[in-house]
Amino acid sequence: HVQLVESGGGSVQAGGSLRLSCVASGHTDEIKCLGWFRQTPGKARERVAGILLIGGRPYYEEFVRGRFTLSQDKAQNTMYLQMDGLKVEDTAMYYCAAGASGLSLVAKYFQYWGQGTQVTVS
Repeated sequence: HVQLVESGGGSVQAGGSLRLSCVASGHTDEIKCLGWFRQTPGKARERVAGILLIGGRPYYEEFVRGRFTLSQDKAQNTMYLQMDGLKVEDTAMYYCAAGASGLSLVAKYFQYWGQGTQVTVS
């Protein structure tokens, strides 16, 4: 199994920045894909960004492209999401996720999920 712990959420004014971190532990050698998702009450979870670890480049949903940046520190088993130019509509609980198949960045291929970190933009 893989355990994921997010941090870095908080409250920020529109136009501000936050950097989320996700530390993986356990059987990290299983991980073939990583992703960030978000959810607000009453709405479906949506993918924000992701990466296939074998030869992949970060993928971003259109609504964050150019504002958010996914990066990794492989030595620290840590994934980051740098969020710049935050908008009120970015307010959500953000989750990091990891998958063992590496087939796709669709949510169903992510078996492991963190507990979430709240981002509030006002």
